[in-house]
Amino acid sequence: MKRTALRRTGAGLAALALSVGMAACSSEDDSAEDTGAETSASASADTETEASAGDQVFGPACDAVPTSGAGSFDGMVQDPVATAASNNPLLGTLVTAVGEAGLVDTLNDAEALTVFAPTDDAFGAIPEEDLNAVLADKDTLTSILTYHVLPGQMGPDDVTGEQETLQGGTVEVDGDTDGMTVNGANVLCGNIPTANATVYVIDTVLMPS
Repeated sequence: MKRTALRRTGAGLAALALSVGMAACSSEDDSAEDTGAETSASASADTETEASAGDQVFGPACDAVPTSGAGSFDGMVQDPVATAASNNPLLGTLVTAVGEAGLVDTLNDAEALTVFAPTDDAFGAIPEEDLNAVLADKDTLTSILTYHVLPGQMGPDDVTGEQETLQGGTVEVDGDTDGMTVNGANVLCGNIPTANATVYVIDTVLMPS
């Protein structure tokens, strides 16, 4: 009797130990899975946090764009193109010209555009008398400004080649992210995203034929 009881007791203890061991392993596996899931979620969140609208831009003058605020890359991507340009310190004269031509709403309300945006220095290269005359002539100004705009949003791989502008004429885009030109004008900072457009800042005002 004693031997039988001992055997039964021993078997019970072994079963209990096996059950406890399996539970511990299961707990460790669940913990490992939870930790892995948490790590993956944390890494994903960090990636999303670190992503910036400025990650896709290229060109020698991109450093001149503010790093924070409405005029930064992350700020401009929140606004439609005319509003975004008004917050960029490189594009003051262009913004004035767009306002004089009455194109603010047209550009802001468009679904998708590609815009070649001359800098203040580009407009400054035009003799003041000639620039003032153009700003005062709405038809001519509108023709010049719409010559800088393409329908659709185009990245560096899509924009190269001959492109038809909203003005009706064509521009020739050459090069890539290592160096790009539009009718010979240099792209100073390209592939800038706004809410409804892709912007290429250029160093020369383009003139239609």
